[in-house]
Amino acid sequence: MPIRWGDMDAMMHVNNTVYFRYAEQARIEWVESWGHSASGESVESVVVANVACEFLRPLKYPGKVHLRMYVTEPGRTSIPTSFDMRRTDEIASHGEAAPIVARGTALMVWINNATGRPTALPDGVRAKLLASQ
Repeated sequence: MPIRWGDMDAMMHVNNTVYFRYAEQARIEWVESWGHSASGESVESVVVANVACEFLRPLKYPGKVHLRMYVTEPGRTSIPTSFDMRRTDEIASHGEAAPIVARGTALMVWINNATGRPTALPDGVRAKLLASQ
């Protein structure tokens, strides 16, 4: 994702809240890659129950960031995830990957949109999650 000029705050670095937006966008694209709409217009969808981020290095414009999503063992209704964020335009020494600038977690919960209550993960979603581990 591109780092936009408007992502920076008065301290001339990307505001901490924007890291959460980058993570949100990665989660949305990830959910949509399963073939499910993130719009909430379907019978069931996923919501975030908890999110956390550890800020390791400041980001500044211009640049690009890459988020890698990970999933651990899904629960009956929950999807525990984690992520790491790196600049893609920054190369570490000796050809190593660029350093992680932030890492975090998000607990996602599968819900019935009519009731707003958790419901069991569909078998197809569970299979995709297990295959991605």
